[in-house]
Amino acid sequence: MKKASMIINRNFTKGQIDPRIYSSFVEHMGRVVYSGIYEPGHPAADEDGFRADVLDKVKEMGVTGVRYPGGNFVSCYDWRDGVGPAEKRPRRLEIAWRSIETNQFGINEFMKWAKKAGVEPVFAVNLGTRGIENAVSMVEYCNIPGGTLYSDLRKEHGVEKPYGIKTWCLGNEMDGDWQVGHKTAQEYGRIAQETAKAMKLVDTDIQLVSCGSSKSSMSTYPEWEAQTLEYTYPYVDYISLHQYYDGQDRGTPYFLAQALDMENYIRTVIGTCDYVKAKKRSDKELFISFDEWGVWSMADKEVAAQVDEKPWQIAPKISEQIYSLEDSLLFASMMMNFLKYSDRIKIACQSLLTNISAAIMTKQGGEVWVQPIFYPFSYMSRYGRGQTLQSVLDCPTYDAEEFKQVPYLDSVAVYNQDRSEISVFLVNRSEDETIPFCIRLEDFGAGTPVQHIELTSEDKKATNQYRHDTVVPRELQDLIADPVNHTVTCELKPLSWNMIRIAVEE
Repeated sequence: MKKASMIINRNFTKGQIDPRIYSSFVEHMGRVVYSGIYEPGHPAADEDGFRADVLDKVKEMGVTGVRYPGGNFVSCYDWRDGVGPAEKRPRRLEIAWRSIETNQFGINEFMKWAKKAGVEPVFAVNLGTRGIENAVSMVEYCNIPGGTLYSDLRKEHGVEKPYGIKTWCLGNEMDGDWQVGHKTAQEYGRIAQETAKAMKLVDTDIQLVSCGSSKSSMSTYPEWEAQTLEYTYPYVDYISLHQYYDGQDRGTPYFLAQALDMENYIRTVIGTCDYVKAKKRSDKELFISFDEWGVWSMADKEVAAQVDEKPWQIAPKISEQIYSLEDSLLFASMMMNFLKYSDRIKIACQSLLTNISAAIMTKQGGEVWVQPIFYPFSYMSRYGRGQTLQSVLDCPTYDAEEFKQVPYLDSVAVYNQDRSEISVFLVNRSEDETIPFCIRLEDFGAGTPVQHIELTSEDKKATNQYRHDTVVPRELQDLIADPVNHTVTCELKPLSWNMIRIAVEE
């Protein structure tokens, strides 16, 4: 029988966890906005057309921030199309997703929704088909109190006070040849550098995100980071990373091991940032905004076929992926990586919030329900606050194709001093073995068990699509404390995600 143990010491910490790692992403793609978060006429719609049932789920999920409006969408978007009287807004061909954009939802609708949802906005500007002027005017509209063309235009639109949006992304996935306005590293570096300089002249308090690689398999990675940061490093505060994983057809051991690729991706980009920092003799440390991430269970050609089959539709039903327990375990491991590297990752946006690769699903005119990935996000957002601990894990391993010595347990521990509590998050990657698990506490006192939450299913392919309560968490009563040896033990079921909470002494 496989066994595993973890040692946690109060004095060994990794970094302070930024609440913004529990953010999500709303793009004008498919039904994310229209009939996702915004559906006037729906029985649950409020006076602004926002679905109150979805707002309730967003709050339950624990989302702290939302990136908007894209995504590939932003690279051919003029923000001015989505402001002013709704009846005067233009209908545009949206060429990223080959649909019709009605522009009935724009900056002011999003900001009103964000206030109701209690989330911090992260805005992206168009560096694909537009550039400096469009970005600068957008900052002016959003952040300048008044007395100028665009700030007064905002007031005419009924918004007296500036929004003061803090974080802005300089384009989206500009390294990708699928992106409208795709650029080489040098081309992007120069336009991002000049746009950053201009935006910070408008508002000196904003923070900027430079585009990093769109995924770890890009042929330009990590040279893209090294080249673009030569231009942007002095002017930005973050570099973005994006990553989606599929590979369910290659077997569960391989599929779940991909979280190790993500770790290597993070470490490599951190190293590249620090190389540029040293090269420029800079005192500034650059942080990571992992502002698109998730599990991708639908082939790109299938998504493209959905788009091409009926082009130029309004909010077409595309890429509405259904997640299984198996998907949720990789999702949880990806999310746990943000905790492991909390010293450098300060923003992370799960992609997307509703209907497309989403935790929250809606039926147009009907119900709302949540996918299994909803639950690890919700629990980690609630209890993964404080400091990441540098735990030591003793655990058996396995090999899966190029992944060698993959721990059967993926784990991370968080110390919340305000709550006098440790939360340990774990994924058991074994398909067939329950793993006895022991946590040893050092310099925390004996420790008192509080809660063990488990997410698992007898069928790893089980989903919540038809029975919405098929894959849901349950609370176990199996934590055993040994006050003499300062340990807490339990068992971790095969293919399960777990959260263990332990009260500790101050």
